[in-house]
Amino acid sequence: MGSGVPRIAVVGASGKTGSAISGALSGRGADVVPVGRAVWTRLPELFAGCDAVGIVAPNLYGDEPAFVAEVLAAVHGARVTRVSYHSVVAPYAPEMPHHLGKARSEDLVRRASVGWTILQPCAYVQNFVPPLRSGAPGLEVPYDVHRPFGLVDLADVAEATATVLLEDGHTGATYELGGPTLASVTDVAVVASDVLGRRVTASRLDPQSWTTGPGVTLGPRERDWLLAMFRYYDQHGLPAGGRVLGGLLGGRSTSLADTLARELAPTK
Repeated sequence: MGSGVPRIAVVGASGKTGSAISGALSGRGADVVPVGRAVWTRLPELFAGCDAVGIVAPNLYGDEPAFVAEVLAAVHGARVTRVSYHSVVAPYAPEMPHHLGKARSEDLVRRASVGWTILQPCAYVQNFVPPLRSGAPGLEVPYDVHRPFGLVDLADVAEATATVLLEDGHTGATYELGGPTLASVTDVAVVASDVLGRRVTASRLDPQSWTTGPGVTLGPRERDWLLAMFRYYDQHGLPAGGRVLGGLLGGRSTSLADTLARELAPTK
């Protein structure tokens, strides 16, 4: 990066992940260029003069490799020299179609003529916050509540992404980003009970019941992809190591308890 204010484009800036990354970049003095689908035809223009581009595809996107290829073409046309790509833990998992889309996208990024860094975050602790805030008596998920996950704080992932986009030394790296310890949904319920001062339970919802409940509004493809993910989680969870994220953040990442305490703090 030069001595001036770094200019960073964030593709997918309106989503949960992209918004957090944009906030982390702004907090470190970067000039953030938010990029959404509404301005897709203007990608080369928006990327012009940028020092780096962070790529975050929409959740469960139907053809993520095509999405990433289009962004990379605009990156090349604008002569941007650095990108980060938001992938996922265990991208090559044949049982999960949306993970495979990210694996193919990783391949495109690695073969692009640009300095790249790939980030593979695990599921966010924040995914459990809405039901906990709602006052629901427990967490219901359509998979085994005792399986291990490398649950990670979205704010930590955003800060790590800002680091690789703003600092040198990360070109060619693939970073798996898990939280400091493995945790199950049961562990989340136990910690949430302490934070909220009330008992929170964890229970497995039958996946077919999920299709007629929370999943009823989804399209067939999204519903099938998520059911495939739930089957995988039911058997294996999604463990991920935490040391890399801790290193990117200066030695320590945020614990499950601290994340939930921050996210569930009463609003004034």
